[in-house]
Amino acid sequence: MAENISQAASSDFIREFINEDIKNGKVSGKITTRFPPEPNGYLHIGHAKAICIDFGIARDYGGVCNLRMDDTNPSKEDVEYIDAIQEDIRWLGFTWDNMFYASDYFEQLYQWAEFLIQKGLAYVDDSSAEEISRMRGAPSEPGKLSPWRTRAPEENLDLFRRMRAGGFPDGSKVLRAKIDMSSPNLNMRDPVMYRIRRETHHRTGDAWCIYPMYDYAHGQSDAIEGITHSLCSLEFENHRPLYDWFTAALELKHRPRQIEFARLNLTYTMMSKRRLLELVQKNIVDGWDDPRMPTISGLRRRGYTPEAIRAFAERIGVAKVNSMIDLAFLEFCLREDLNKRARRVMAVLDPLRLTITNYPDAQVEEFDADNNPEDPAAGTRKIPFSKTLYIEREDFAEVPPKGFFRLSPGKEIRLKHAYYITCSGLTKNAAGEITEILCTYDPESRGGATPDGRKVKGTSHWVSAAHAAEAEVRLYDNIFTLADPSDVPEGKNWEDFINPGSLKILSGCKVEPGLKDAKPGETFQFLRQGYFCADSKFAGQGRLVFNRTVTLKDTWARLQNKTTSGR
Repeated sequence: MAENISQAASSDFIREFINEDIKNGKVSGKITTRFPPEPNGYLHIGHAKAICIDFGIARDYGGVCNLRMDDTNPSKEDVEYIDAIQEDIRWLGFTWDNMFYASDYFEQLYQWAEFLIQKGLAYVDDSSAEEISRMRGAPSEPGKLSPWRTRAPEENLDLFRRMRAGGFPDGSKVLRAKIDMSSPNLNMRDPVMYRIRRETHHRTGDAWCIYPMYDYAHGQSDAIEGITHSLCSLEFENHRPLYDWFTAALELKHRPRQIEFARLNLTYTMMSKRRLLELVQKNIVDGWDDPRMPTISGLRRRGYTPEAIRAFAERIGVAKVNSMIDLAFLEFCLREDLNKRARRVMAVLDPLRLTITNYPDAQVEEFDADNNPEDPAAGTRKIPFSKTLYIEREDFAEVPPKGFFRLSPGKEIRLKHAYYITCSGLTKNAAGEITEILCTYDPESRGGATPDGRKVKGTSHWVSAAHAAEAEVRLYDNIFTLADPSDVPEGKNWEDFINPGSLKILSGCKVEPGLKDAKPGETFQFLRQGYFCADSKFAGQGRLVFNRTVTLKDTWARLQNKTTSGR
């Protein structure tokens, strides 16, 4: 196996452990990892990091990575989540070697539970959930022994079989492992292995009325699948002794090595699936794929690319200690990727009508524009130009402030790709609002060059009024106003920090005519506005909707430059 030691350019402590296991002969076959989500919600950006680690390790070592649904709690699981998980993994660019379910092993897990009972290492407890919780005690003091802990193995086996047969009401009995109620690790204080729950399972139907707990099923599922390295986030570090106890007590020949890494925490982002579900259920967002959600489906709909997410995961690396990553760094990785691939177009989000009075009424001409200056292979496109255009309302000021270089009465500016124009007048409605700008143009300034070589400081983008497509544009911002919404101040609730301005919908926007055929999810750079994508949710509905993926302003790069210059 020595020849399989990873030669990946970027090393980390996980690979160092694996390399050590290979050198010491602790691995006899292929390196085998797994990604084991619970199908009780949609995957989020934190899961994306874990996916990159699990599948990346298997790829680097020429090994195997399984996808396993840890479906041990039918009351919270749904086929919708299973389908979404598979779609998200594929979209990220990964393929699993095998797909399994914890429910595949229900019978084997049950037989192993009987084995532990017969060894005197498990017992049926009639205590309520509240009583068991109280008996567990606290880390600083030992727990209390259950009054049912001394039941004989024969009685426990009979009761457990009757539990399986449906002989007792839900919640009336549980099966617990008999370990150590004085252990400083609360997970070792006689944890519950099985509970009675009459819920229809998405795969096994009503075949079972008892279901294994996650902590009992997880490690044994890894062992059954021959997982060599169980890669988990740090919250499972205290569970490792329990997983090891089960595999040892069951006398399993294969015992996976568990390695923990720091989970991903992002500023202004909630990573709890329970909280994300509340956002959906309380209609704070319009679904798991709402572009404000940190779910992979939400990021995809917003316009994130799998390449940007993978680059982000690689750059933040694999750490041993939890930390908070600045959301601006994720956006930096996104901009870097979109800058290479997004087609440049002109879109006017707050349109102001502009008429060129000396331009021929019926004349229409076209200008060539690069689709993406960063990619010569992207080619060029034709942009129609006519007498009446739309420009951004903010690009005109009747009384310009100091330093304002765009259009104002008597001022000349350049229309991007087109001509120089000079403002000659304006019209207003009865309320005194500007409704139209009147201009003249210099016919000899086509393409931005003039015979006399004069230059102007201001440049505005535009679209032809007769040719523009009308669109709805959605501007997204952070859904939380608190940098760490999982750590709210005393006396406050996380809902107090929902950002009321996280979504702004602009109607009546004007975009280049070529965007009428934008494909769902296709990304663009709206000049001076940011990166946008065609919203996949409205495909086929006759609506042209664009989501702002990220602004052009690069906060992360600016902060880095400031830090560097301050040294």
